[in-house]
Amino acid sequence: MFFRPLPWEYATRNLFRRPLQTLLTFTGLTAVLVLVLIVIAFIRGLDHSLSVTGDPNTALIFALGMGDNMEYSSIPMRTGDLVAASVLGVQDTFNQPCVSPELYLGTQVLLPDRETGMGLVRGVTPSALLVRRRVELISGSWPGAGEAMVGRLATARLKVNLQELESGVTVRFEGRDWKISGIFSAEGSAFESEIWCPLDDLQQAMKRQDLSVVSVTMSPEGEFADLDLFCKERLDLELQAIQETDYYAMLQRDYSPIRWLAWMVILLVSAAGILAGLNTMHGAVLGRLPELATLQTLGFSRRALILSLIQEGLLLASSASLLAAILVALFFHGTAVRFTMGAFRLHLDSTGLLIGCLAGFSLGLLGSLPAALRLLRLSVIDGLKAV
Repeated sequence: MFFRPLPWEYATRNLFRRPLQTLLTFTGLTAVLVLVLIVIAFIRGLDHSLSVTGDPNTALIFALGMGDNMEYSSIPMRTGDLVAASVLGVQDTFNQPCVSPELYLGTQVLLPDRETGMGLVRGVTPSALLVRRRVELISGSWPGAGEAMVGRLATARLKVNLQELESGVTVRFEGRDWKISGIFSAEGSAFESEIWCPLDDLQQAMKRQDLSVVSVTMSPEGEFADLDLFCKERLDLELQAIQETDYYAMLQRDYSPIRWLAWMVILLVSAAGILAGLNTMHGAVLGRLPELATLQTLGFSRRALILSLIQEGLLLASSASLLAAILVALFFHGTAVRFTMGAFRLHLDSTGLLIGCLAGFSLGLLGSLPAALRLLRLSVIDGLKAV
């Protein structure tokens, strides 16, 4: 049945009738939603970093039985040449096969006047650029002998500023000094947290003649099954092949407990916001019982009063959501975060904003409902007699 609602201005005016209480609740809701959006940006950033790293046309060849622990893999140095010569369908660019032999490890990196930091180092050849097509130099040059270039997120991994890793700075790892030749980006992928240096130099420093992985880009006509068959036939090499997208999808599954933990944090923080809303709306009802009862005697139904209370809660929560989104976008979006796999950036996209706004809407709605239910149980006579 149709009922006459209270004017919208009534709900807005009531918020300013209790300025201190409204301000405290607004501040609490904003803090809650800032934390919610930061955790959402963490989840979205982790997923974004892993999703953009994999190339559907690229496959990884590494030691059999290593699972996803590629840094512990050891395969023969000749593997790359054998793949290029034996497997049909390998992409050919500028008369060069898109095959990148690489040595990959996590190691201690020393900087001048700095504590030891853990970094991810990848020994590569120029053919890596044929396979890692997202990699782009943003300053400096490709590393020569005794040089290394760093990803722009390696600063977060090493806990230094980008200016401290400018070209010409010397870092030390694996017992040798390396001069920084440049800085590269990779469209937000996991490669941005790595340090790249010449493969031969890294092998000499580590006293190794093997590889960790061979990355292969297949042509549109090529079949991954041919590469997989090569690995299974060459039993002497003990190889396995996996598509790069499948490898990073496997990493995403490995990090699923962390994502679930992050969602639990969101639920717990949101519960604190709901309690703040409950306190505000409960105080609003207790302080206006005679007024609300008088409105009922003037012909406004209880549904109209309940709708007005919900409007107050939603107006407060939506304002807090807007301010929280602005604060996170200005001060936290794009912030580099250290992680076990390297580093990634907090990523607040449209999906994250939508989830945050829905969380704010839920806080306003759930915080208002108990006060609305109390109003339903209150008789008009008791309300008029309330002090």
